[in-house]
Amino acid sequence: MSFAAAPRRPSGGAPRARRRSPLGVAVVAVAVVIAALLLLAQFWTEVMWFGQLGFSRVIWTEWGMRAALFATGFVVMAGSVFWSFTAAYRSRPVYAPSTPEQATLDQYREAVEPLRRVVMIAAPVLVGFFAGVAASAQWRAVLLAFNSEPFGETDPQFNMDIGFFVFTLPALRFGVGFLISVVVIAGIAGLITHYLYGGLRVGPAAAGGPRTTPAARIHLAIIGAVLLLLIAANYWLDRYSILTNAGDRFDGASYSDVHAVIPAKGILTVVAIFVAALFIVTAFRGDWRLPAIGVGLMVVSAIAIGGIYPAVVQRFQVNPNAQELEAEYIQRNIDATLSAFDIDDVEKEQYDATTEAEEGALRSDADTAASIRLLDPQVVSPSFRQLQQNKQYYNFNDSLSVDKYEIDGESRDTVIAVRELNLDGLGQDQRNWVNDHTVYTHGYGVVAAYGNQPGPDGRPAFFEGGIPSQGAITDMEGEYEPRIYFSPSTTTYSVVGAPEGTDAWELDYQADDADDGGQVNTTFTGDAGPSVGSFGSKLLFALKFGEEQLLFSDRVTSESQILYDRDPQQRVSKVAPWLTLDNRAYPAVVDGRVKWIIDAYTTSDAVPYSTSTPLDEAVADTLTTTTTQTGAPVELPEEVNYIRNSVKATVDAYDGSVDLYAWDAEDPILKAWTNVFPTSVKPMEEISGDLMSHLRYPEDLFKVQRTLLSQYHVTNSAEFFSGQDFWNNPTDPTSEATTAPLQPPYYLTLQMPGQEESSFSLTSTFIPGGNTDREVLTGFLAVDADAGNQAGTKAEDYGKLRLLELPRDTTVPGPGQVQNNFDSNPTISEQLNLLQIGSSTVRRGNQLTLPMGGGLLYVQPVYIQSTGGTQFPLLRKVLVAFGDDIGFADTLDEALDQVFGGDSGAQAGDAGTATDEAPTAPPTGEPGTEPSTEPSTEPTEESGTGGEPSTELDAALQEAADAMEDANAAQRDGDWTAYGEAQERLQQALEDAIAAEEAQSGSAG
Repeated sequence: MSFAAAPRRPSGGAPRARRRSPLGVAVVAVAVVIAALLLLAQFWTEVMWFGQLGFSRVIWTEWGMRAALFATGFVVMAGSVFWSFTAAYRSRPVYAPSTPEQATLDQYREAVEPLRRVVMIAAPVLVGFFAGVAASAQWRAVLLAFNSEPFGETDPQFNMDIGFFVFTLPALRFGVGFLISVVVIAGIAGLITHYLYGGLRVGPAAAGGPRTTPAARIHLAIIGAVLLLLIAANYWLDRYSILTNAGDRFDGASYSDVHAVIPAKGILTVVAIFVAALFIVTAFRGDWRLPAIGVGLMVVSAIAIGGIYPAVVQRFQVNPNAQELEAEYIQRNIDATLSAFDIDDVEKEQYDATTEAEEGALRSDADTAASIRLLDPQVVSPSFRQLQQNKQYYNFNDSLSVDKYEIDGESRDTVIAVRELNLDGLGQDQRNWVNDHTVYTHGYGVVAAYGNQPGPDGRPAFFEGGIPSQGAITDMEGEYEPRIYFSPSTTTYSVVGAPEGTDAWELDYQADDADDGGQVNTTFTGDAGPSVGSFGSKLLFALKFGEEQLLFSDRVTSESQILYDRDPQQRVSKVAPWLTLDNRAYPAVVDGRVKWIIDAYTTSDAVPYSTSTPLDEAVADTLTTTTTQTGAPVELPEEVNYIRNSVKATVDAYDGSVDLYAWDAEDPILKAWTNVFPTSVKPMEEISGDLMSHLRYPEDLFKVQRTLLSQYHVTNSAEFFSGQDFWNNPTDPTSEATTAPLQPPYYLTLQMPGQEESSFSLTSTFIPGGNTDREVLTGFLAVDADAGNQAGTKAEDYGKLRLLELPRDTTVPGPGQVQNNFDSNPTISEQLNLLQIGSSTVRRGNQLTLPMGGGLLYVQPVYIQSTGGTQFPLLRKVLVAFGDDIGFADTLDEALDQVFGGDSGAQAGDAGTATDEAPTAPPTGEPGTEPSTEPSTEPTEESGTGGEPSTELDAALQEAADAMEDANAAQRDGDWTAYGEAQERLQQALEDAIAAEEAQSGSAG
């Protein structure tokens, strides 16, 4: 028999106290102070940032809840593990049996004993820290559970309010899962300690002798009982979680789940409670056979009842009769999905689309024809950059925005861009701390062009632009604040503001007539960032950004503010971390200020029976995969089965102020978060009429809805089961990627069949589903995207989804077929080849689809740009298709007439704007010029392509096109004499075009 190891007393008397080195103490003290300052710099600067925006409650609530959960998780985990260690050690036997096993353990005990106290404290602290971190990450779930709101709808299986599944169940599952982890780790700690110190024996024991001491038996049995009770609770909660399971055909509980799995979970719950009772009995009676048998019974039950029985039901009862047995549960899935994604009120209409183009067919669609957008916001950014950037330190985003403005009493679709700050445009010798952070601090103004008509030589027809800003928007707003301190491209911090009477040093622009050395400067006067006027704040921000200049620069004054986190989406995500943001922030001039408008969503993945959708896949298309986004990427949930556009957010481009407006005040998730942050979200009644006129239906929400409607337009369970009428969204026919992404939805002003008047809409199309490569059109989806212009009130039809379903026996070409028809047409391909003569290249614009003329009309602008030197696209041609008829002309109006028998019956927005009559874009921004709201017929002098060589080139290209048409006609008629003459004219036209191209290149150089 051997003794369990006891603490050893040190020999040789009391040890001498070590003398601490003063230098070492000083180094440690300095290190502690520096670490404290660095932490304070990160912590307190955030407090200042939130306080300046008026959202202090957000950060204190979040940090407070995180801290409380961390402390709770740390104390529960560390305390339980420490208790288990301590209880096992204190109850160790004084004498351990003399066995080979104990002899071996003696060596381990002697090795561990000097470190025992450290291990028994450090191990609980370490696991407690990780448990606290895991617990703090659940702050959203816990806050929602404490502030839950009823949905007013019940699930079809348990008849419980959906709010239980969305708010309460996630918190309960986290709590039970966390406690299981605590009990398991505490049990392992106790088990190891009991074994190490002889309270638990694994090797051979004397006949009839116990393998555990009474203390170890009680300790481990209690832990086992608690663990089994928690497992029972987990089984019980599994019954509810099954309603959100992802299945092969549909999400939610299936027939076998309802009739086998859910009852099995209930039985396993009872079994687990019974086995827990056996552990309690063992704690007092000392027989481990009962709980061992119970655990074996539980394992067998889990395999037989929880695994084999549901599999048998599925294979032998459900699979042979799946359509009938699953019908009820498929219908549950359909109903829940339609409701959760707000697509349960889609206005469906059978659209007997014709493919025959008849003369005058567009007469009843005159408004839509006049509004067809020709300017592609994803193509023309280089044109905006060349014609309106003005200064190298300004720039435009690669992806521009589509909006609408009322000009001269008429709502006009508009392509709009913000002139953002671009420090990369400066020369290397201009880059220094003073310039980067105090001189070049902001962008300047917006630039807007008509969407439905080009300017001269295919340029955008600007109606607002220049520096200083001039044009229709400026006139309409009575001037507006043009300076852009906050934008997606602005990633560095700036120090702004100065005492009154100080000379301004923040640069607006250079101007020959400026008083201050040829440049116009400004001083920021708003309230946009934390103050850096005191030494303490200077020190904190100097540490935060690692910039000592903040401490020593004379430009950091008592009135200075520091601007950072300037991306609008980043600002909204910080003040409202409970929202999911749309991928796009778009600008609008509202009430005299440039505002960034951001759509925000409340989401969940816990609505019973609703289909889970990967959000990043649903919103992915050409725009998200090819557009350069300079701002911070949007964080998206992995899966959602509920979404609402519950909040509209705005960020002021001048002072960075953030406003959140409740857009769907009835959304239960928004109500719950409003309980948490009662002052964060303003009521919709505070939205001004001007702001309301620029709010629109969000793109990401529409993408998610169109993805689901590709299947859930089928609302009959039997038809849904067969899946024979499922659709797909088409890939982008203009994409050059190896694997083409989806075609994005487009904002258009159009009049849907059945609508009394045209409206600003967001549109998309559908093609057949499955594995077929046959791309005919099966459906057309549009949503009324116009929120109206009444303060605090949405337009009545805003958000109305309209789905045109095409007859199954009619073949209407889809986007891919139409693009193939465009590309394979010999006349078009020859003319496009001509347009690429010399150093030019063809760029295809977005392919728009519109329900017009009783069928579907396709419109695609064609741009030409140089392949070398200065490159920017100019609109030169327009492609139109209706059925199998194709038009290709200099203007949309002419192309429509070609398709519809010489007279479409309507005028397009570019009617009468041929090359010799093209409307003139407003000035490119030199001070002293003034844009006109009306397109002019005067050519501009700035265009390198607007002189005589360009006119000769256009004439030669037109002659070549006419010659090709005559040659084709002669060939069809068999008139080979006329064919030869046409070929001679074509050859001469080509030579003239080459000469004109060379002359144009020479004059441009």
